[in-house]
Amino acid sequence: MHNFEKLKIWQKAMDIAVEVYEVSLLLPAEEKFNLIQQIKKCAVSIPSNIAEGSGRNSNKEFAQFLGIAKDLLLN
Repeated sequence: MHNFEKLKIWQKAMDIAVEVYEVSLLLPAEEKFNLIQQIKKCAVSIPSNIAEGSGRNSNKEFAQFLGIAKDLLLN
């Protein structure tokens, strides 16, 4: 089991999530329940996948969750 909170990639992903939440405040109110919520969910899913993968039983499973997080970031 990895300590995900010490991983720099998780820390950077959390920084991105915080920035996304801050920028979302600047978007128009009419987007509040559509675009903004979808953007926030995506931003949070990146560090969430890293954290979930860190609790898996093998490095192979952990690598799979890191790959999912990377794909979310790049798409």
